[in-house]
Amino acid sequence: MSCTATTISVAAGPGQIMVTLKQIASAVGVSSATVSRVLNFDETLSVTAQTRQAIIETAEAMSYATPRNRKGGGAVRSATKIALVHFLRPDQELADPYYVSLRLGIETRCADLKIETVKIYHTEDLPDPKLLKATSGVIAIGALEDQEVAWLKQHSSYLVFADYAPLNDEIDAVHSDRKLAMRKLLKALTDMDYRRIGFIGWWDQAHAGQAEKWEERGLAYMTFLQETGKFDPALCLFDNNTEHSGYALTKQILSHPKRPDAIITGNDNMAVGAYRAIHELGLKIPDDVAIASFNDISVAQFLNPPLTTVRLPSEVIGESAVDMLQERIAGRETAKRAILASKIIWRGSTRSRAPDQGV
Repeated sequence: MSCTATTISVAAGPGQIMVTLKQIASAVGVSSATVSRVLNFDETLSVTAQTRQAIIETAEAMSYATPRNRKGGGAVRSATKIALVHFLRPDQELADPYYVSLRLGIETRCADLKIETVKIYHTEDLPDPKLLKATSGVIAIGALEDQEVAWLKQHSSYLVFADYAPLNDEIDAVHSDRKLAMRKLLKALTDMDYRRIGFIGWWDQAHAGQAEKWEERGLAYMTFLQETGKFDPALCLFDNNTEHSGYALTKQILSHPKRPDAIITGNDNMAVGAYRAIHELGLKIPDDVAIASFNDISVAQFLNPPLTTVRLPSEVIGESAVDMLQERIAGRETAKRAILASKIIWRGSTRSRAPDQGV
């Protein structure tokens, strides 16, 4: 018997009916028994390679699922209410526009899908499990401690992390690779002939004071400069991620006898403080010292000079987290990790780049 390739077009959507063996058999032009034996890898079955391939490809194209793996029929499930569990307090979030933007990305996407949101900010106590149980799923924003991650997993019907990837690949997560972003920035600045690059940042909040638990941008900075033989501990300072800290650490780092020709700040808030310190010292940006940062919050373009910064796609991270949660609720079983690309936005706080320097 001859068999030609069959192209199947399947429209997914609410109310889609699960494919049966009979439908696959009809599409390929063989018996249901033959389909069953091929899909069960029956080596005693005598069929051509083309027929076996057609059956397998058609079953995949038509989203075949065995009765054992079917989880009911009818309409595709969708979220009606989700909880946003934030690792920050409300005042901390407002102090960091990056996380405001991320939350707005979640809320805007939910509004588009007519999904109600319940905001749960960080406190000394864990939230009431009833709040989570009353929702279709949970989006956790930011880095939580291991015990908090385990608690959320236990009490959530479905769980997605936004802007953080727990050390548990059974949990969905969407984030940017800050270590890679830091390496991209350092490579670009080095190629622009900056030779002494300092860094001011903060400790990982869950592991304060432990050098092996540096916040990932700081860790990537240290690793990159150690690899190139240029790491100077005196040019790598930590406190917290505020404008005041950026001011104090910049004054400290610029008091070094061999001051840096560029400073990377962990976020744009710290960069604002760094600008203030540099201006008070009578230095010019970027002539005396260049500044580069992370997040690309709205204020970055209005600083004098405008701030070079790594754009982390906060709003898109939030939107993607909602879509990922929707997929889980609709029946996706395999956990998914998504890494969204960062982009360096070059502005006047660093010297002009050569035309062929593309990052």
